[in-house]
Amino acid sequence: MAMLVRAALIAIVAGAGPAAAGAAFQPPRGCTLDVTVQSHSCQVANLYRCSGDPAGDRWISYADGEGEYFRTHIDRETRWLESIDLNTGTVDLLDPASSADAASFSTLLATGRDDYDFVTLSNMGDVRRYVGHDRLTGRVQTIDKVPLEQTEFELKVLDAEGNLIATRTGTQFISREMRVFFGDRETFENAQGDSVSTFEAPVSFAFPGDKGFGAAKPDHDCDMMMTGVSPIPTQPTL
Repeated sequence: MAMLVRAALIAIVAGAGPAAAGAAFQPPRGCTLDVTVQSHSCQVANLYRCSGDPAGDRWISYADGEGEYFRTHIDRETRWLESIDLNTGTVDLLDPASSADAASFSTLLATGRDDYDFVTLSNMGDVRRYVGHDRLTGRVQTIDKVPLEQTEFELKVLDAEGNLIATRTGTQFISREMRVFFGDRETFENAQGDSVSTFEAPVSFAFPGDKGFGAAKPDHDCDMMMTGVSPIPTQPTL
């Protein structure tokens, strides 16, 4: 299932780059950090598991040059169970009763394609429906010694009445071993026809004992200067 995308055409100043050396991400109590992923476009993700969750569940914390802004909770099939926007306090939860076809990582691996149609509810009263698919392209790329397989995806985001909010298309990467999606190249277009493209492919992976494991600040592209107003919502979406 399509993972997160950040607003691209927002001004990023050099002073909003990585913090002083030594800053570390700390997962919540009862949780264990598995891997830290540095990506293009000034993004870092910390993937961790919590003892109170079902086996196979995973949390992912995302940070940009200004700090952590988003956390998401997925299961072994990469279903979006919960997400938390740390800037706005918005919490989105999967609505299983209203979802016709949950995402299935196992189906993607077994058949090369997974179609999904699911609904989320937020604590702000918003209803969102996500309809789309992921497809393996057959291309395998190794990034920082981690083998990744490329996917292509198409996704529509609809409101409670079925009105189009946005479309997303592009490519991503998956790790069979970690059972998770990573970003790559994507185009986001809102209902008014405004569009923006992003590039958030992984650059490096740090596992326990590696340099950079638990980094709380991103390392790449944080000194880029970009201007304009992004049509992408400030809250990232899967």
